[in-house]
Amino acid sequence: MQVIRKEAKNKEDALFKALETLNAGINEVIFSYQEEESSLLKKQKYQVTVVTKYEVKEFIKNYLNNLAYLMNTKFDIEVNEVEGGFNTIITTDDNAILIGKDGKNLNAIQILLRSALKTETNFDMRVNLDVAGYKVKKEHQLKNEIKKIAKEVLDTKLDVKLDPMNSYDRRIVHNVISEYDHLVTESKGETPNRYVVIKYKKD
Repeated sequence: MQVIRKEAKNKEDALFKALETLNAGINEVIFSYQEEESSLLKKQKYQVTVVTKYEVKEFIKNYLNNLAYLMNTKFDIEVNEVEGGFNTIITTDDNAILIGKDGKNLNAIQILLRSALKTETNFDMRVNLDVAGYKVKKEHQLKNEIKKIAKEVLDTKLDVKLDPMNSYDRRIVHNVISEYDHLVTESKGETPNRYVVIKYKKD
């Protein structure tokens, strides 16, 4: 992956240099800034790290195709840009193996992919990995379950502690409950046992 790093006295100039090198527009890239201080003159300067979205997509595809090769199988891979990151959908004859029990294999692959991207670019990128719509179905089921629990909390006015969840599922819970006027959520515990409590909120 071609990662460009440029320095300048301000952010705009650093980014312009990087875009000029890549011959790309600002909407075609992902970038991050790092502020530095020159030890000699004690002047502030900025370093920008830039990579094109096309390069990221190709990296994701190559990474997953290498995994498919190691598994002696083939993946159909679709990578789509979304706000704040990329959605990647895999279809294969080995869906069950890739997903694993309760999606553990899928989550592990996603973590490894994100780690590989960070190693290449030195900044975090949100990549959501799914296999044959597994997460979409799971998300739909989770939302329905949380809506039922929300009704229970509204009726009883008693807090409900949910089972430990990963950060993605906890975010779904927070988003669903945010639609209810008299309910609030609170995350507690430490990873991997972090959980959400749904609480009734009085006027």
